[in-house]
Amino acid sequence: MPQHLAPEHKFAMRFTSTPRGARLARRLVSHRLDDWGHPYTTPVNETLTLITAELTGNAVRHGHVPGRDFHVQLTLAEGAFRIEVTDTRAEKQPPSAPPTPDSTSESGRGLLLVAALADDWGVTPRPAAPGKTVWAELRVPTGGRSHTHPAACRTAVSASAYGHNTDSFQATSSLLRDGLGSRPGATRYGNRRP
Repeated sequence: MPQHLAPEHKFAMRFTSTPRGARLARRLVSHRLDDWGHPYTTPVNETLTLITAELTGNAVRHGHVPGRDFHVQLTLAEGAFRIEVTDTRAEKQPPSAPPTPDSTSESGRGLLLVAALADDWGVTPRPAAPGKTVWAELRVPTGGRSHTHPAACRTAVSASAYGHNTDSFQATSSLLRDGLGSRPGATRYGNRRP
């Protein structure tokens, strides 16, 4: 098991296992990244916000246990961000490799996106309690250059294979277009598709 060094930055919080809790977790992670020097519109912030949205959405949809919350932890240590989402449902484990979704399905691509955008991801059991932690890591480049994740191109290719419009699809442009990546204080709250 790899040894984790003391983080340079750390944010951790429990959220209700509801869609509202997942949205709040995503927004607070984006806000915290902005506080740590990665503004809302940077690729690092947008990528980690999208990964957080997918992992917290899965915790609510697949890891929900009535009356139990999920936990989010974001750390920055040695030039790598690590996002961890812990739920209390042990019997529902995500696959070790994302399945190939049906091309006609409107869902089932969350872990595929996480795998494409993150430098590494996985699942670990909760020690001393039922449940699991799904985590993803994203390395941050040094030298102040903006982070353009190489997976953005792979994701666009994957999206086009499923018939999605990829003209504006870079790592998280669809997230922002759908209002899922709204910054705190933005005017678009609760927009839902028909």
